[in-house]
Amino acid sequence: MTNNDIVQKLWNLCDVLRDDGINYSDYVTELVLLLFIKMEYENTEAGLLNKHKLPEGCRWPDLNGKSGLNLLNDYKRKLLALSTGKDADGNTVVSDQLILAIYADAQTRLREPRHLEQLIKTLDNIDWFSAQRDGLGDLYEGLLKKNASETKSGAGQYFTPRPLIDSIIRCIQPKAGELIQDPAAGTAGFLIAADAYIKGNTDSLYNLNEKAQTFQRNKAFTGMELVPGTRRLALMNCLLHGMAGDDEGVVHLGNTLGLPGTQLPKADVILTNPPFGTAKGGGGPTRDDFTYKTGNKQLAFLQHIYRSLKPGGRAAVVLPDNVLFEAGVGTGIRRDLMHKCNLHTILRLSSGIFYAQGVKTNVLFFSKGTAENPYQDENCTQQVWVYDLRTNMPSFGKRTPFSDQYLKPFEDCYHATGRLESHGLIGKPSRHSGMDCRNPEHKDVESTCHPWPLDLGNPCRGDDETVKLNGIGAEGGSNPETRWRSFSRDWVKTQKGDSLDIAWLKDQDSVDAASLPEPDILAAEAMSELTEALRELNGLMLALGAGDQAQAQTDLLAEVLGLGDEVNE
Repeated sequence: MTNNDIVQKLWNLCDVLRDDGINYSDYVTELVLLLFIKMEYENTEAGLLNKHKLPEGCRWPDLNGKSGLNLLNDYKRKLLALSTGKDADGNTVVSDQLILAIYADAQTRLREPRHLEQLIKTLDNIDWFSAQRDGLGDLYEGLLKKNASETKSGAGQYFTPRPLIDSIIRCIQPKAGELIQDPAAGTAGFLIAADAYIKGNTDSLYNLNEKAQTFQRNKAFTGMELVPGTRRLALMNCLLHGMAGDDEGVVHLGNTLGLPGTQLPKADVILTNPPFGTAKGGGGPTRDDFTYKTGNKQLAFLQHIYRSLKPGGRAAVVLPDNVLFEAGVGTGIRRDLMHKCNLHTILRLSSGIFYAQGVKTNVLFFSKGTAENPYQDENCTQQVWVYDLRTNMPSFGKRTPFSDQYLKPFEDCYHATGRLESHGLIGKPSRHSGMDCRNPEHKDVESTCHPWPLDLGNPCRGDDETVKLNGIGAEGGSNPETRWRSFSRDWVKTQKGDSLDIAWLKDQDSVDAASLPEPDILAAEAMSELTEALRELNGLMLALGAGDQAQAQTDLLAEVLGLGDEVNE
């Protein structure tokens, strides 16, 4: 049984919940309250958790052997004990703050004991050996993805597509020992992916010493989520992936744009997809430390992010188009960002990637300060690279799923450009060794130049000295059809007025106004097509025996056009 098979089997349990009158939007919340008890037991029995997180009397075997109303009432008592930490007699049964946070205010809406029995029976019949092989955390992620993709309400608002998350992680390349933050954590997808990447590069942390392992499990990741139900899913998700966090878990409950956000520690890496929209009531955030007051939540989150980075820290944030071009405060925030950070890359995404249809988004990659001086806080951005994954791309959805293959070319350019910069070959005269070059200034530097990375090709493609690599171009270069181009900070300022809504590719479905015929020719063509259409309609009405109606319409048309009897001649 594959992971997808198990996810589909779990999702089918929603039919049982619907029969008990549970709303569509509450399916996952209801299911995971029970599912987590099962997963915690299976994880511990398989040795994936050091010890049981749930107390005796609240574990999976404690649900077996009961039926009917006794089972339902016992389940309700267990949820009450897990949410309050005390049993019906007032005795403390749960002291683990993380478990109390996970089950805070938990209660079941099930009313029919037979439905609870059916859920338990189905979970018992799942091939948990296969689930453990693929990872119980990944199984849980699959269920969240299923909910986000099939729920027509706002369930998808906190689920960033996995291919995009993984691509961002491969670009940012988080490392062990770094503090990684997501100020709009949702179900903790970014944090879990970062943890998986680090574990993949440290043999599941075994290459680290004991102190470093403890840091990775308890302190390396932190996040904040405003919605209690979503935070519950995040805490479960983290725990099933072996991420415990502090006493409140990896993801804390609170408003990042309010006072709680000021308590988040400075981070080496920030990865996030802030919620779209404006602050409730249209008012601005309550953060006194924000220089720019705005009711636009994305702009407010952007301020939090670049202010919360440590010197030299790096970030990747998903933002809608309006952040790139909004005037007034938006312009001020973008300028502040480019002063304090090196905004080196923008990835323009196509619509349909997120479950909110029609939303066009971008990923901004930036680092605090500059490589030469991480503490620099003025004029840090000198050049912005933009990758257009939007123009002439499909509209993604169920028919055309968004996958890793669409992001691979971007990642190649991203990493290649990083290597160019590390060799001093971007923003400086290109130097190379043993290669043909048409730039006369480079003829005599072969013996003293830096070596050009062999897999990247020749840096000198023409007289304009623009670096070209797999379609790389610059705003003044000779390759306007590339998806990957660089724009100087001065060009962004003088030509775009500090708007970052930069596009250059021609939409193949659009019409170039400059190539259109003269207006009188267009009008004549339209008139000709209309006349032919009217002639065909007239013939159709005559064939249908509606000659009188056809003649009446012809007379009306003649009157409108001032043709008199000419049309009937």
